[in-house]
Amino acid sequence: MSDKERLIIFDTTLRDGEQSPGASMTREEKLRIAKALERMGVDVIEAGFPVASPGDFESVQSVAESVKDSVVCGLARALERDIDVAAAALEKAAAPRIHTFIATSPIHMRDKLRMTPEQVLEQAV
Repeated sequence: MSDKERLIIFDTTLRDGEQSPGASMTREEKLRIAKALERMGVDVIEAGFPVASPGDFESVQSVAESVKDSVVCGLARALERDIDVAAAALEKAAAPRIHTFIATSPIHMRDKLRMTPEQVLEQAV
């Protein structure tokens, strides 16, 4: 199968699964889910947002240490500190990945980031 024909499964359960009010998972629950995703052949497992809290950092770190057959990903804002914390959490991953994001809507750039589009682009790269 060529790379063009290959479907890559990117799962966000461990991070997005906690976005609903009242929904949270323990480190052990996240680890159990991550191992199940790995057994199912999921290509990329987004383990969490390490800078968000010590608990999130520890969960990402545990998943990174335990999962060997999937890429383990940490989410980070396009900020050096976030990226450094994600890198530290993923240090023992067999296949680490950091996904960065930054707000790009005009309202978010103006009111949340207080940045021009040019500044946002500069920060993103």
